[in-house]
Amino acid sequence: MPKPSWREFDNPIATSRPNNSGHTTAKADRQVRVKSTRGGKGGKTVTLISGLELDPVEARVLLKILKSRCGTGGTLKEGNLELQGDKVLDALELLKKEGFRPKKSGG
Repeated sequence: MPKPSWREFDNPIATSRPNNSGHTTAKADRQVRVKSTRGGKGGKTVTLISGLELDPVEARVLLKILKSRCGTGGTLKEGNLELQGDKVLDALELLKKEGFRPKKSGG
């Protein structure tokens, strides 16, 4: 007598893995903005990097690289990277090396 199959394996769509290998837009096509801001930070200058569209793991890896190269602290908030201090030029240079096309925004 043959063994019955599991229902979860009968549907090939249910057993396929989601395609997380890449994003829908290439790194060079994303609108990455880098700006220096002081609002709401207790008067401290913060470099804000937005528009990266990275998953949390990739964002943390990029943040660690940025922090070590800039020699400063930073955090990941609401999908944006924040670096302590005015590190706009350093961040622009490093993001270009990583394959992004960042633009400086703000004053």
